[in-house]
Amino acid sequence: MHKVAEIFRSIANILEIKGENPFKIRAYERAAQNIENLAEDLEELAARDDLEKIPGIGKELAKKIREILTTGTLQYYEELKKEVPPELVTLMSVPGVGPRTAKVLYDELKIRSLAELEEMARAHRLRGLPGIKAKTEENILRGIQLLKAGRERVPLGTALPLATAVAEALRKSARVDRLEIAGSIRRRKETIKDIDILATGPVPDQIMDAFIRLPMVKEVLARGETKASVLSVQGLQIDLRVVAPESFGAALCYFTGSKEHNIRIRELAIRKGLKINEYGVFRDGERLGGETEQDVYDVLGLPFIPPELREDAGEIEAAQKGQLPNLVQREQIRGDLHVHSRFSDGSGSLEDIAAKARSLGLSWIGICDHSRSLKIARGLSIEALMQKCEAIKQFNERVEDVKLLCGAEVDIDAAGQLDYPDEVLARLDLVIAAIHSGFKQDEETQTRRLLAAIRHPYVHIVAHPTGRLFGEREGYPVRFEEILAEARRTGTCLEINAYYKRLDLDSGHVRAAKNAGVVLGIGTDAHILDQMDAIDLGVAIARRGWLEPGELLNTLSYEEVLRFLQRKKSLL
Repeated sequence: MHKVAEIFRSIANILEIKGENPFKIRAYERAAQNIENLAEDLEELAARDDLEKIPGIGKELAKKIREILTTGTLQYYEELKKEVPPELVTLMSVPGVGPRTAKVLYDELKIRSLAELEEMARAHRLRGLPGIKAKTEENILRGIQLLKAGRERVPLGTALPLATAVAEALRKSARVDRLEIAGSIRRRKETIKDIDILATGPVPDQIMDAFIRLPMVKEVLARGETKASVLSVQGLQIDLRVVAPESFGAALCYFTGSKEHNIRIRELAIRKGLKINEYGVFRDGERLGGETEQDVYDVLGLPFIPPELREDAGEIEAAQKGQLPNLVQREQIRGDLHVHSRFSDGSGSLEDIAAKARSLGLSWIGICDHSRSLKIARGLSIEALMQKCEAIKQFNERVEDVKLLCGAEVDIDAAGQLDYPDEVLARLDLVIAAIHSGFKQDEETQTRRLLAAIRHPYVHIVAHPTGRLFGEREGYPVRFEEILAEARRTGTCLEINAYYKRLDLDSGHVRAAKNAGVVLGIGTDAHILDQMDAIDLGVAIARRGWLEPGELLNTLSYEEVLRFLQRKKSLL
């Protein structure tokens, strides 16, 4: 699956260098993205002849997928590579370096590698070339650093499914009594460096053997009696430790981290004449506990601290005062604010989306397709938008258990104006405003754009407020305190965009919004049905941001969320 997506994305890059039809380029990019987000195994879909059920995969692309799965490569891709120097594709991997810039760098300066590009950019040898100014040089250096960071850490939404698959496979293939994913994944940190798994079992050696033979293992880095490290086919390191049952809780606490949280825990223990490590809780060599995590917190006189809070960001003090937040739970989530349908560039019909919502235990969905200016995403004309609203009205009249909100993801232009006139926006249940262009504008401009949208009487939510994409684009600069103050004043909600490459707002911004009294809402921004599963990632970020149920729109019923959305007009 990973290799197919990689080949399709490389094809899109080469086609862009050649100046091919942008819709053809977009088709390969969309196919790569949708394949990466599949919940099912690609080979199983191929075996069932179901490849064309993947959004964006027609007969020709399905044929290419089968060729890659069968031969390990694609003849069309191999032929394309001969038409373009591979170094050009390498240069284009840097965020912000498009085909024209890459060609200039390649032709004029004979740059052939990222190391050469970084060296010449730092020496200021790029500026003065056609289309390259000092600011371009700065952006290229920033892009190289972003690319390096993306290779060192991967999004939670990439690592978590892999970790879950490894854990499930290990449970099936070995005699395991207890097994937990630990580390930064358990804390649901937005990006992950490696995967940590803890287990107990009667025969540790047998668990080790099963682990290193898992199908997702590419290379065995180390293998001992109770610890093994492997490299996955995706390039992530996975560490497995088999510990004694009586130490499992202490080890889980220790290897979940964070390092800073653990230091604070050990300091508290020392003050009480205790020793806490990965083996247990001890006083003068006598074991007091360690079989469960609760043992660790009990001996310190603390309530259990949820893993998402363990960052030494005030959770210890809150626990001591009995003021830990009552964190929102996944089962309290009743809706998703941001899903795209077939009316624009989504893959699902209204019925498909409702069925998926039903399977996730949700009772309402915001159908927010792109507005008219975003042509590449098949943004809706006013006429098409009104047709969608009528279709949603008819759907809601005949379906009882899942209700749909007629919404739109409306572009904010460079001047802060919205893509639809007020008389159109007034007819929608839900208006989500978003920036989709001008990402390199300065802090003053970006802040002004967002503030204009927040102040608009018909805007309910600002989507992906910082605009970041992991490994591709940093968030644009904004004065976030001003954004929060105005959102609070106007009753405008900010989105936790749960798409795995965004997670925007991040947990730090979420906590700042909570402290400022701003209401937040999770939107999966799903374009294919499987992406609606990302509601879980949104909940994880909400929990890391200390959110309680009443601070999140998604915990409201359909009737309650409608009342909330109608309330804004009365506040302004």
